[in-house]
Amino acid sequence: MADRCLLYYITDRSQFRGDERARRRALLAKVVEAARARVDYIQLREKDLSTRELEMLARDALTAVRGSTPLRTENRELRTRLLINSRTDVALAAGADGVHLRADDLSPREVRSVVQLSAHRPPTTDPFLVAASCHAAADVFRVKSEKADFAVFAPVFGKRGTAGTPPAGLAALREACRAKISVLALGGVTMENAASCLEAGAAGIAAIRLFQENKIEDVVRALRAL
Repeated sequence: MADRCLLYYITDRSQFRGDERARRRALLAKVVEAARARVDYIQLREKDLSTRELEMLARDALTAVRGSTPLRTENRELRTRLLINSRTDVALAAGADGVHLRADDLSPREVRSVVQLSAHRPPTTDPFLVAASCHAAADVFRVKSEKADFAVFAPVFGKRGTAGTPPAGLAALREACRAKISVLALGGVTMENAASCLEAGAAGIAAIRLFQENKIEDVVRALRAL
């Protein structure tokens, strides 16, 4: 079990009520809530937006994260990092902390090369984070060899409302966690089964609904007490 449970909030503004403006406002409020609760990572996963819309939202989310009270600290371990789903170009243009790669994206090594050559990334900033989605233990070992910072293994318990996506299960998660890289569990994770993920070797928990449908401070407190 990890010494400190890493927490990863994945956004989905489509779950909020109202028109686009209301959903965007609700999403940014959740981003602030997550940052103040000291969630480690937030992934902006708004796949339906155009490049321009996603970059604008990313900039607003970064302002929200970096303006949150608990982040005014010299302890970098307490800083919430914002990652952009799949779009390395948007992450660099907006000044985000990193990118989260889908299983069919560029490899982490290829992303590192892009970042190194990018004129958007100042050389004095913190390292650009690269996370990777994985669906089998072999995927985790591969992204570890390709220098990903951490892996998100899914779906552990299945995905609500998604047919044809069988859960990988705790045994597969345990095998994935043998790789010498932080592995976060995603997919059907609840307050009732999160402990079993950590006991299987996961370094933390990634979720959408667990954070969006609850008071994040309470979720963080409960998970970090496991």
